[in-house]
Amino acid sequence: MAARPVITVYSEKGENASTLALPTVFVSPIRPDIVTRVHTALNKNNRQAYAVNDMSGFQTSAESWGTGRAVSRIPRVAGGGTSRSGQGAFGNMCRGGRMFAPTKIWRKWHSKSNLHERRFAVCSALAASALPALVMARGHKIDNVPELPLVVSNGAENTTKTKSALDILTALGATSDVDHVKDSKKIRRGKGKLRNRRYVQRKGPLVIYNEDNGITKAFRNIPGVDLAHVSRLNLLALAPGGHLGRFCIWTQGAFEALDKIFGTFDKTSEQKKDFKIPHPMMTNTDLARLINSDEVQGLIKGNKKGATVLKPAKSHKGTKVVHKKNPLKNLGHLIKLNPYAKTLRRIELLASESRAKAKAEAASAKSKGIVKKEINKQIKKTRAKNSKAQYVKMADPTLMR
Repeated sequence: MAARPVITVYSEKGENASTLALPTVFVSPIRPDIVTRVHTALNKNNRQAYAVNDMSGFQTSAESWGTGRAVSRIPRVAGGGTSRSGQGAFGNMCRGGRMFAPTKIWRKWHSKSNLHERRFAVCSALAASALPALVMARGHKIDNVPELPLVVSNGAENTTKTKSALDILTALGATSDVDHVKDSKKIRRGKGKLRNRRYVQRKGPLVIYNEDNGITKAFRNIPGVDLAHVSRLNLLALAPGGHLGRFCIWTQGAFEALDKIFGTFDKTSEQKKDFKIPHPMMTNTDLARLINSDEVQGLIKGNKKGATVLKPAKSHKGTKVVHKKNPLKNLGHLIKLNPYAKTLRRIELLASESRAKAKAEAASAKSKGIVKKEINKQIKKTRAKNSKAQYVKMADPTLMR
């Protein structure tokens, strides 16, 4: 948003004439999403209905041969003696047939949009036109323009000759943008060049006036220059293509009327019922500057002593690098997550030891020649004894810790 509270008014010769306070509409929030959505809806209202002829693809005598002839049931041209006879007709897959889903003129061509949203979009477009960065990013040549918004005295509204209008643009440093428009004129691609829109060119300055005392006749023949009345500002002219940052030249009367038309943050508009300029969500959108300010940094708590700081592998010296550990492979990390894992591991070790001991006893008994039945009895006794000891350890709360 524009930050300068005072704007210079220039005469027709490019000299400083007076100063004006910046209207509040130029500090309204810039919302490209709303501008794009509203522009898309408004741009649909200029479309002309089109459709194919109702009889296209049906101007032939054709009838299906029916079933039983090992051919498809598509209608076929009647007659004989020519290659056309017997060919498929009417279908969208046939040569000379109709198109699929023929277009109709009763399609929903127009699109509605909310009134408040349209006004919001116009406010955003006006605020963007006051920022040189956005105006230059849109492609306008404003290197020689003294300041934005560019305001010229009311004498420009009395201009009736194109030569005088060019002199005003030269004095204001806006001719480079007009020359850029002239150099950009090219033949349109595609079939549009055959349909009364043969040439395309860039957009130039938008001259906004309050009273038409000849200004429209003076500027209308300059390539790329558009004119608009301050009370009839259109988003299609302020943000062509839905892109913010149109280069605007204001007359003094139009610039002074903005507060009455759009109102302020505290005062409603005199012309638009119940409309106030929307408040910005943030007064200062420079987040890096806000976070690193002394006021914010002074209230932030420092790191606790002994706390580990998660950093990437390539960290600065003096910071402890903590790598993420796998609890399925690292027992210490597993115990941190699940303290009972230590008891489970101990039970598993005791069971494995008892199994190994029983296996060894069985092997030694077999080598000594003890009967197989006696070995099985001994194994059952040891298993019962181990299971009982294991149950006692699990049931004892002192061993669960």
